[in-house]
Amino acid sequence: MAHVNPGRFTAEHDGEVVVFLIGMRVNRLRRLRRWVPTARAMGPMLKELMAHPDKGMLGFEVFPRGRTILLVQYWRSFDALERFARDADDPHLGAWREFNRRVGTGGDVGIFHETYVVPAGASESIYNNMPAFGLAKATASVEVARKGQAARFRMGRAEIDEPAEPVPA
Repeated sequence: MAHVNPGRFTAEHDGEVVVFLIGMRVNRLRRLRRWVPTARAMGPMLKELMAHPDKGMLGFEVFPRGRTILLVQYWRSFDALERFARDADDPHLGAWREFNRRVGTGGDVGIFHETYVVPAGASESIYNNMPAFGLAKATASVEVARKGQAARFRMGRAEIDEPAEPVPA
């Protein structure tokens, strides 16, 4: 079981961060030859990225839900994400080409991604009695007191740190 950090924590990072949602949906369960290779393609990509932090992925979380698998990835920059996606020496481009060859527009399996570039100072997080998770797991988890009790203050939208509710000691 993951270690729970008792109390209130937030993520700490410098500069922008890119939130990249990527996943797949099995549309036809019986078409295993179409969707199983698609599902298996993500493992080598994640292994490569975790073995080479210099490529720019900071971390990820996986969320399976029914026929859909969602990965939330955190990247240092859009340029790093794009470089990984387009580099013939990295596993993504080959997997993408193979998906288009094998599945194309057949509809047996769907894939998706959404990309959000979050400028420095434009994100805020809170983790209360949680193991390291999400952006804080991908970057650094620090006690809320270090960055401010109120979300508005942590976002740089208030000059005085006034939480909406009293904070327990």
